[in-house]
Amino acid sequence: MTEETPRQPEPSGVDLARVALRAAKEQARARGAAAQQKKQARRGGLRSGARADGRDPLPLGAAINRLITERGWETPAAVGGVMGRWPQMVGPEVAQHCEPQRYDEDARVLTVQCDSSVWATQLRLLAPQLVARLNADLGQGTVKLIKVLGPGGPSRRFGPLRAPGSQGPGDTYG
Repeated sequence: MTEETPRQPEPSGVDLARVALRAAKEQARARGAAAQQKKQARRGGLRSGARADGRDPLPLGAAINRLITERGWETPAAVGGVMGRWPQMVGPEVAQHCEPQRYDEDARVLTVQCDSSVWATQLRLLAPQLVARLNADLGQGTVKLIKVLGPGGPSRRFGPLRAPGSQGPGDTYG
């Protein structure tokens, strides 16, 4: 018992004629476009007309999207969008205590500053899930690592008991 696969019918003369006509139309269109470009070059370049060309004004959104694409800014723009949507990405409670600071495109590292060491530890524990969520939203491999910074130290104030040019308690040793 052998099963025979259904065979495709051979193209008939009408089908072959349609294919040949389509190919001839495409060639004629290409020749016409080339002739039109030559004619425009002889006249001194593009002329303004009723049809749209590359010089027509664009809506602002389309112009910005075109600029982003031409300059290769897709990834930084997408990450910037995530920074704007940070509370939706991580939740309002985490967003209240942790804020994205910068994105290093070369190393693909997102730096996040937390307001306490407790929240910095919590975000370090959540980092793998957050990286997966960001990559699902932005494209695989966009963020490889989240660098979590704890709170900054107290500001160095200059008071009456400081020597001019001192850098703190470490400058008197060694």
